[in-house]
Amino acid sequence: MNSPNTAAASGQFRIGGELTVNRLGFGAMRITGPGVWGEPKDRGEALRTLSRLPELGVDLIDTADSYGPFVSETLIAEALAPYSGLVIATKGGLTRTGPGRGRRWAGRNICGSAC
Repeated sequence: MNSPNTAAASGQFRIGGELTVNRLGFGAMRITGPGVWGEPKDRGEALRTLSRLPELGVDLIDTADSYGPFVSETLIAEALAPYSGLVIATKGGLTRTGPGRGRRWAGRNICGSAC
């Protein structure tokens, strides 16, 4: 679907020169609890939000194992697996140590209260 009301209207770009996705994606950091820690206050609403993404033309979801930790990836799997037509981009290197706190695996605090 390429209507003005879908993510496709934002244009597309290639990842690694081979994988084409819509420019407007979804950042999953905020579907977790406060301070990017734990379960969201309303799990059902988080799942409904994720379930709407394909309908809206969003085909790129950005996540990380530290969101929750592991909460955003679990919610994405529950709402959207088997990921037909979706790209789930994840990253590593940050360990969530509590609400609003994160550390690089090397141990240096990089987030403070900004996470």
